[in-house]
Amino acid sequence: MKFLGIDYGTKRIGVAISDDNATLAFPKEIVPNDANTFKRLGEIIEKENIREIVIGESVDFSGKLNALSARIEVFILELQEKFSLPIHKQKEFLTSVEARRGAGGKAELSPSQAHSKVKQIKSGRIDASAAALILQRYLDKKNQKIISSS
Repeated sequence: MKFLGIDYGTKRIGVAISDDNATLAFPKEIVPNDANTFKRLGEIIEKENIREIVIGESVDFSGKLNALSARIEVFILELQEKFSLPIHKQKEFLTSVEARRGAGGKAELSPSQAHSKVKQIKSGRIDASAAALILQRYLDKKNQKIISSS
């Protein structure tokens, strides 16, 4: 069973998918947050045979819901209405920062590394990587519960 991971943003939505066994998450793409968002998500859901969705729940430094949370809740309602799939929330905290580190966010970068990092950020790959981190955290938690109850 495959999962779709979403890192919601007001301009771009990072998308990740799991493997068939729902153990590993992989960055998929960036979907512009515009009039075609749900059409593109629907295409991904159908093509990848997605059965459940995990969306990052935005929290502040104290772990409380922040200003983006209300927009995410509206987005979740629209997802439920359009796709009728189970939707799970996974608290996200600094996933974009973590994704940038994974994209070569070292203290000192060579000129070619810095250029590559800028290209990744501009192309939105960071958002897809953040979606993969959100999805992976959810899958790890879910799979750990299965192991614990065995």
